[in-house]
Amino acid sequence: MPGTPLSAAGQEEALDVFVELLPRLWKPAGSPFRRLAVEAAWWAGQLVCTWDEAGRQFERRLVDAALEALLTLPSTQGEQVLLNQDLHGDNVLASGREPWLAIDPKPLVGEREFGVAPIVRSRELGHSQRDVLRRLDRLTGELGLDRERARGWTIGQTIAWSIGSEYHSTHIDTARWLLEAG
Repeated sequence: MPGTPLSAAGQEEALDVFVELLPRLWKPAGSPFRRLAVEAAWWAGQLVCTWDEAGRQFERRLVDAALEALLTLPSTQGEQVLLNQDLHGDNVLASGREPWLAIDPKPLVGEREFGVAPIVRSRELGHSQRDVLRRLDRLTGELGLDRERARGWTIGQTIAWSIGSEYHSTHIDTARWLLEAG
């Protein structure tokens, strides 16, 4: 039976849950999971290949920031752990087996700082600059993560995932707010 999504709990309770849940999910991993560095290179390639289209969809500074993150962060990653590249407020459900279960994992292996990107972007937890920055600051602070790396990964993935997405405008807002908060 599907459970109630975590997003129904509100941003602060959801962040409490994510702070407890993420370290449990971040296990050392390797094969057969795709590496974040490989995925980042693919996203960067997509942005470059669709530059004409992307140039019309995005402000140049957003694409430049996304490419910078996707091309520079992979080579300096920290410890490699199992990540869920689509972990957000609607992909964590209340359960009888556990209080909360993550679904739809879209696994990658990479550094922890990337793991907060989809949560920071999680529009269902509130979509304003204040909400986005609150999620970034609280998650990086309480989980002991490098805020700038997490911000860079979020900008990179958010712009890459916005191409052809039904959430294009909210993704652009999120990337813009994060870039301005730099």
